Amino acid sequence: MTSTTKEVPIELLPFIRVYKDGSVERLEDTPIVPPSPDQDPETGVSSKDITISENPSISARLYLPKLTAHNQNQKLPILVYFHGGGFFLESAFSSLYHRYLNNLVSQIHVLTISVEYRLAPEHLLPAAYEDCWAALQWVASHSAGNGKEPWLINNGDFERIFIGGDSAGANMVHNMAVKAGVESLPCGVKILGAYLAHSYFWSSKPIGSEPKEGHEKSLPYLFWNFVYPSVTGGVDNPMVNPEGPGAPSLAGLGCDRMLVCVAGKDLMKDRGVWYFEMVRKSGWKGEVELFEVEEEDHIFHIRNIETHNAKAMVKRLASFIFE
Repeated sequence: MTSTTKEVPIELLPFIRVYKDGSVERLEDTPIVPPSPDQDPETGVSSKDITISENPSISARLYLPKLTAHNQNQKLPILVYFHGGGFFLESAFSSLYHRYLNNLVSQIHVLTISVEYRLAPEHLLPAAYEDCWAALQWVASHSAGNGKEPWLINNGDFERIFIGGDSAGANMVHNMAVKAGVESLPCGVKILGAYLAHSYFWSSKPIGSEPKEGHEKSLPYLFWNFVYPSVTGGVDNPMVNPEGPGAPSLAGLGCDRMLVCVAGKDLMKDRGVWYFEMVRKSGWKGEVELFEVEEEDHIFHIRNIETHNAKAMVKRLASFIFE
């Protein structure tokens, strides 16, 4: 009698299993939900899904706050958002991020593009980085009125473009800001601000309060080797360790302002503070701010949007965007 149990050569529990036949089971994903083109009943925010590229496949969910007679002719700040999930979980279309961004957009009144980038292990890094840069280029290309997306052309203020993300998405924000400091976006568009929440950075050596024992078995270490197994330098590659060998100077970051958020109980809290200090001391000419919420864990503000501290995060981001 033959066994029907599939072999599992790779698993990161409780998150993901990769079977020998190449199939992937994501154990922690939240369900995919449709957009709300006729306004979300709770927030009044409209959303729709668009295709940025067919090959490679890159799409996004766009969010437009409720427009009134008072503000319908005002141009809105543009937030390009990169979701978290360790580069291998979650989606711009998931219930978790749809709920979070509906709430965020209604509170802050900002036009948002949530990027659906390719995930590992089906598409190992640097695929996600390439997708997010392509999405940024696509957004910028609308500034001259040449793009095909009317929400961006009619409602977006290309003098106020922000990039933001949480966890792996915040890592993406850092790497996009580095790239924007070297490579121009279409139509001379500049990134005004970068928002990093509970950033995913790591290195081969623990810092601060990170456990000294078992560092190589920590989840951030295992995740990086899973999503980018071939990268030079491993977990000390500059994409995940901004002071690793060969890392570019943070003085060249391609934005004017930066907001770094950390949570007191987050495993990666010290990394966020470490990154903030690196940027602050780098000689970068922009303004960098640190915002800490104590007694909270990793991405608490996305999982529980109604809490006092989650609302404080939204207010802090709002003041950052409109200051």
